[in-house]
Parts: sequence; C-alpha cells; structure tokens
Amino acid sequence: MASIDDVVREAVEDAVWAPSVHNTQPWRFSVRGSRISLRADADRRLDVADPDGREMLIGCGAALHNLRLSLRACGYEPVVRLLPDPERPHLLADVYVDVGAGPVDDEAVRDHAHIRRRRTHRGGFRPEPVPAGVQTALRYAAENEGARLVQAVDPHVKGALAALTDAAEHVQRRTPAYASEIARWAPAPKTARRDGVQHAAYPQQTPRTEPDFPPRDFARGQGWGVEPAAGEGAALAGMVALLVTREDSPEAWLHAGEALQRLLLLADEHGLSAAFHTQALEVPDLRAFIRTNFCGDDHPQMLLRIGVAEGERLATVRRPVEEVLIEEP
Repeated sequence: MASIDDVVREAVEDAVWAPSVHNTQPWRFSVRGSRISLRADADRRLDVADPDGREMLIGCGAALHNLRLSLRACGYEPVVRLLPDPERPHLLADVYVDVGAGPVDDEAVRDHAHIRRRRTHRGGFRPEPVPAGVQTALRYAAENEGARLVQAVDPHVKGALAALTDAAEHVQRRTPAYASEIARWAPAPKTARRDGVQHAAYPQQTPRTEPDFPPRDFARGQGWGVEPAAGEGAALAGMVALLVTREDSPEAWLHAGEALQRLLLLADEHGLSAAFHTQALEVPDLRAFIRTNFCGDDHPQMLLRIGVAEGERLATVRRPVEEVLIEEP
C-alpha cells in the first residue's frame, strides 16, 4: 500500500492536468503533514484578459477537482475548506486527508482514469450528436459541483453566441495588449517551456463550422500548428453550452472550475471532447449581454462546445510537480 506521502504527491501530479486559460497553469501547492494547500499563482494571471482573476480561479477549481478525485480513487476522503483565510486571498483551499484509507470509490476510479487523457479540442466536431442521456448526465455533473450547464438549443441562440465570440475575437486582435498577452503564452515551435499553448496543441487551419466559433489566433500568422489529416474538411459546431453560477465571486469561480472539470472527465469517458471559447466573456460589455439574454441572469463563466472530435488528440504540456509543490516544515 502506498504511503500517505506518495498518495499526496500523486494527487498533486494529477491536479496539474487540469485545463487553464492559455495553459497558464496558475496554481501552487504546499503540503504539511496530511494537509494540502492550493494557492493561486498571480504571476500567471492574464492581466489584460483576466484582470479580476476569474479565469485563473476557474482553472484552480479544476485542479482542485482533480486533487479531490485522485485522493478518493486511492480510498481517502478529502475534507475541503474553500478560501479559509480572508487575509490571504490567494490561499484558495486547504484539503485535509484522513490518514486512514477506506474503501476505494469505484466511480472515482473510473473518472480518475480520464484525468491525463483529456485534451482541449480546438476544431470542429463530427456529425454524431451528443446522446440525450449524456447531455443530461453533463448537466447533473455541473449541478453536483454548484454550477449549471445551459445548453443553447435554439439555432438563433447558437448563432448569437458564435457572433459574439467573433466580435470579441475582432476586438481582442485589434488591441495591442491582448496581442502581446497571446504572444507571451503561445511560444514558437521547439520551445523548452512546459506551459502555454504550444504549436502541437492547435490545428494549422481550423475548419469553419455552422455557426462558426472562431479560434484564438495562437499562430499569429506564422503558419504554426498541426497539419490537418487527409480527408478532414468541414465540421460541425457540436453541442454549445454556457457554464453559469448564481453568484459571481471567488468561491463561485472555484465551483465553476470544479464543475467544468467534472463534466469534462465525464465527456471524455463517453468519447467526447470540448472546445472553449472565452473571448466574449473577457469583454465586460459582451459578458453582461450574454448574462442578461442567455443565462437567466446567472453569471456566465465558460462557453464551450462538446462533440466527437475530428482527428487525433493533440499534444499538451505540463510543468513538473517539483515546480508547483512545496513541502512545508
């Protein structure tokens, strides 16, 4: 049986496989005895696109979900205290691990198997629809973590969300500060970095979908990216949905991240992938418009598309655990 030290280290190794905006990996962990602390790494926040740290905390919430899941898959039931110290806003959670392992949670073991398989998709989807039963399961997954998944069923709503994404992409591309921020987190090929959106993580050419959700311009006109496989052509937008929360606070953002990761792992289990489109949610006026018109006055935290991905899973990178984990005396 693995020691508690090994279990804790493996849990942190799993945690870092969470998604984060531009793969910034904005988290740090510290361990003292059986307590694991999660902190936001503010140096990795997007100062232009995410000045309030909302997307940073969503990524950290996803990492927290992986951490909890990893512990449960080993038979440990974690006790989580969110935002335990108001005087230290970057301390997001203290996770206490009961030193006595219990029965292994079969559901946790099943979900855990998808933590390192899951990849962010940056393209279109095949014609196969998301089965109705899976759609329902995805909604329940979000609700069980304190969020709500609002599916865009009406084609006019899908079209509006696509158009708003396109408008936001135009706004960001013509803003030098946004462009500089993209350049910081989308390094050129052959980099040794273990963060950011690298050229092997996005397609060289993204096929248009109907309605069309434009991708980020990570290549910045340099022709970087993975060449499409033979036969890849037009693709569909897939299931379009908004992940929303009742409140719009740091605690709500963490819950949104936990909900996001839970539904992503469930989607992967069913052979589905997800593409993220946060451009419009990074422009305050557009985010307010989406909230008023499409979210029932809840707060939109993520816009995503879900479906059966075209082509192979693309590569991603993660920093080694030594860079994000500190053992306290």
